[in-house]
Amino acid sequence: MTNTKWSLDQKHSEIGFRVKHLMISSVTGKFTAFEGTVETRDEDFTTAKVRFSADIASISTNNEQRDTHLKNGDFFDVDNHPRLTFESSKLVKVDGENYILHGELSMHGVSKSILLNVELGGITVDPWGNTRAGFSLKGKLNRSDFGISFGKVSETGGLLLGEEVRLSAELQFVKQAVTEPVLI
Repeated sequence: MTNTKWSLDQKHSEIGFRVKHLMISSVTGKFTAFEGTVETRDEDFTTAKVRFSADIASISTNNEQRDTHLKNGDFFDVDNHPRLTFESSKLVKVDGENYILHGELSMHGVSKSILLNVELGGITVDPWGNTRAGFSLKGKLNRSDFGISFGKVSETGGLLLGEEVRLSAELQFVKQAVTEPVLI
């Protein structure tokens, strides 16, 4: 067995989220600056070690005023907490191409264990000879668990923003290097 390194192809990947607004509709957003790596034994993704980070200042909801507010102390507090990070602890195959990714998400100065549903879209070789692997990811978190509680109650007493944040990502990784065999 050998160690295989995979790098996230930012041009063919998207990291998004969705949260309820006034509890009647959802607002979506994304991060535009992010990076990630995966290390596997050969091409066995059940052995994957996943590392990911995003630049919080790259948040985009298609509304400049809202984006500025999300970056300040009411929400992400970018000046004090400029990045969010994720590091996996294990990837468990459920069936076929479906997995559960276990790991630790750190943002806003808080680290919490989370579970993410992952679907392997496939592995292929592109026209330039690069081996690529594609994944769809879904999950959810409670924003208050990370100390982000602004908007829990509006001036009229109702919820301004939902607590649950739904995560989604379309990720494409490119095989980078194969290193020395793993000794067992």
